[in-house]
Amino acid sequence: MRSPGSTHAPGRDWIVGVSAPAQPAISPDLVIAVDDVTVTRSPTHLIRNITWQVELDERWVVLGPNGAGKTTLLNLASARLYPSRGTVHVLGERLGRVDVHELRTRIGLSSAALADRIPPDETVRDVVVTASWSVVGRFRESYDPMDEARAGALLEQLGMAALADRRYGTLSEGERKRTQIARALMTDPELLLLDEPAAGLDLGAREDLVRRLGELAQDPDAPAMVLVTHHVEEIPPGFTHALLLREGSVVAQGLLRDTMTPENLSKTFGLPLRVSHKKGRFTARAA
Repeated sequence: MRSPGSTHAPGRDWIVGVSAPAQPAISPDLVIAVDDVTVTRSPTHLIRNITWQVELDERWVVLGPNGAGKTTLLNLASARLYPSRGTVHVLGERLGRVDVHELRTRIGLSSAALADRIPPDETVRDVVVTASWSVVGRFRESYDPMDEARAGALLEQLGMAALADRRYGTLSEGERKRTQIARALMTDPELLLLDEPAAGLDLGAREDLVRRLGELAQDPDAPAMVLVTHHVEEIPPGFTHALLLREGSVVAQGLLRDTMTPENLSKTFGLPLRVSHKKGRFTARAA
């Protein structure tokens, strides 16, 4: 593996012969450390002055309306975007001073952008197992029996084992989402990022997915998790923390029950809201 600093973001190379200043050590318990970060696409700040930390045993939900900066933050956490200002560490590595291609192999990601790249004629099993090679679409690469067995076990866990030989393009939206999450888990990642996993699902498919994600969240051997959503009803049981965003800035963050208050959610969505919590699930409606 290349040492940190071998690959830099554009515009971040150090002058030849001048050493980079020493950086304070990052706690090994921190899987994400965002420090006073702004991302700008002139003239707009997509996110502004955000500081946020995720520890290895935490399960976070990032919640906010359209345009709040949720996906931008997830792109930073998945090493697919660099900050305009501030610093981002992911799994102990600082963006701009690490080979992001190697770093991404340690992160499981399920997103609409990745889903759009999956060939519709690929089998469900191959959609999952090809994550071992970080490719989308099986070609001539070979996989050992352990990879095939892991893919099968993940499909079983996500309720997709009976459809392993089906073509991805023939699946329902809920089945596709479960396949994508199995793929995200294929490399046994240290960090799992889920960008609106329940988007577009009907009520039954949403509830099935939320239940399965709740089981995963409560597994002590599961990786740290970050889930992005617009809807409090999509927060699975077992999630521990919340980050609320509006117009690129933090409204509130912290322990889930302390953060998901009517006051905080009303500020987040710009509408007076009532919030209720029962059996590990949240609901919200206009006051």
